[in-house]
Amino acid sequence: MKSLLKFITCGSVDDGKSTLIGNMLYDAKLIFTDQVQALELESRVGNRDGKIDYSLLLDGLMAEREQGITIDVAYRYFTTDKRSFIVADTPGHEEYTRNMAVGASFADLAVILLDATQGMLIQTKRHIRICSLMGIRHFVFAINKMDLVHYDKSCFEKIERSIRQFISEFETDSLRFIPVSATEGDNVNRKSQTMFWYRGETLLDYLENIEVDNLIGEEELLMPVQRVCRPNHTFRGFQGQIEAGEINTGDEVCILPSKEQAKVSDIYVADKKQDTAQMGQSVTLQLDREVDISRGCVITNSNQVQISDMFTSQILWMDDTTLVPGRNCWIKIGTKQLPASVMDIKYKIDVNSGEHMPGNQAFKNELVVCDVALSEKCALMEFGQNRSLGSFILIDRVSNMTSACGVIMHTLRRSDNLVWHETTVTKQMRCALKNQNSKTIWFTGLSGSGKSTLANALENRLALLGRHTMLLDGDNVRMGLNNNLGFNEHDRVENIRRIAEVAKLMNDAGLIVITAFISPYETDRENARRIIGEDFLEVYVSTSIEECEKRDVKGLYKKARNGEIPNFTGVTSPYEVPQSSELEIDTTKISVEEAVDMVIKQLKI
Repeated sequence: MKSLLKFITCGSVDDGKSTLIGNMLYDAKLIFTDQVQALELESRVGNRDGKIDYSLLLDGLMAEREQGITIDVAYRYFTTDKRSFIVADTPGHEEYTRNMAVGASFADLAVILLDATQGMLIQTKRHIRICSLMGIRHFVFAINKMDLVHYDKSCFEKIERSIRQFISEFETDSLRFIPVSATEGDNVNRKSQTMFWYRGETLLDYLENIEVDNLIGEEELLMPVQRVCRPNHTFRGFQGQIEAGEINTGDEVCILPSKEQAKVSDIYVADKKQDTAQMGQSVTLQLDREVDISRGCVITNSNQVQISDMFTSQILWMDDTTLVPGRNCWIKIGTKQLPASVMDIKYKIDVNSGEHMPGNQAFKNELVVCDVALSEKCALMEFGQNRSLGSFILIDRVSNMTSACGVIMHTLRRSDNLVWHETTVTKQMRCALKNQNSKTIWFTGLSGSGKSTLANALENRLALLGRHTMLLDGDNVRMGLNNNLGFNEHDRVENIRRIAEVAKLMNDAGLIVITAFISPYETDRENARRIIGEDFLEVYVSTSIEECEKRDVKGLYKKARNGEIPNFTGVTSPYEVPQSSELEIDTTKISVEEAVDMVIKQLKI
């Protein structure tokens, strides 16, 4: 069986990435006849005087052809006599860095193109850093458009020196510099007759022969569980891809994070039973005893896998919104997806110089080092030990879009020193003593919507019914517990987090908690719901902003519109309408008493 090389082409805009791969496929006759005919026809209506436009083979989107740039990641599979290849042709424009990072995440090697007339650009440096972040250790630098500098050797050598100086800070296993002309085919598939001074291999020859085995600890088994297979009541198997090592029938394995032990009784590859399976194979394992295993667990025999819920990471932020400490999201490590939050941004990394710069927020396409906290402990590794369990993505909890990709630098030991202590008197006992069920009623809405009025009226009603309550009002809390917090995005996130933790403690005491906070961000409300759990009941007070301004006894809206109050929700800061509230109340349509009746009915009191 031929070996497989997965590589990425990247670089700045218009460096010739698509043209290079298109030429490689065309010249090596690795495309179908009908594709050749279509390419030649489309090239005639292009802007290259009838010459073949090789980039058309990969730039498939209409927008790409109109702009002359790559937007999406184009994957192509091809094979030669010596090797099979999967290439990801990625966009060079900064706006599409997210797409480039996606392509880099799968690759073993990076072919980075540079325009010989321009040399090293900022985007080139950014792509090198992202490739390194994604674990790529093999680099080929194709100095393209050598025909435009008259195949000048000194120009090539000057660019090579600048690259070597820049890349010296990164871990690399191999470096190769090749002068090419993608449009003319020089040193792509065939040796250049005009660059006789270059004595190395062509790009294709080099790709056919390079060894790129980057796996660390490959002798130790590592298999994240993708799926629990139950085709019938007699069969229970655990499916996934072996990321490292091998597995044999009878091997003793450990299941993480539970640390339970078991032996492998059967191994299936596809539908065939085998005695052994190796790295890279997708398998179904059966164990000799019943073990609690679900998606996201890890089957291993390695002692290098760590169990933790806190770690320091380096991430590439790819979201249009700003990253601030306290940002809540989903995280996916291996096959495990769970809630997480960015606790602290330690520093930013300058793309150009690699310098560490202070900062408490990150913008799109910036590299930052930050601490991440998980909602529960899970199996993970440092990225240098394993790519599968050492890398992750952050997912926006509302849009489900990927917000960031990152790697784990090291775990934080402080989490290991904390142990939850169970108490003799339980939450259920406290609730029984008060003859009620605990609950948090979370009123959310714009300033002036009527949250505080409704919260106060609800507490009065519950008191008359003999219920034990506690009202947490936004202004009151900010005068005490949260008096050190402002109104920027970071402080607002932390304000809501603290309130949720306090509400949970009060629920554990058996109380009915009533909160009245603007809580403008959906992710923060969802995080509060996660913290509080089943006791959480969200009430959206949907009074319109026009009505809220009419009721503005404090004159806050007027001051905000005059620029006197920054970050004011509804004016200079957004309010994200709840997507999953249990109750919606418009105070312009019903009375306070009617609204309270609705909440009481929801509470089933």
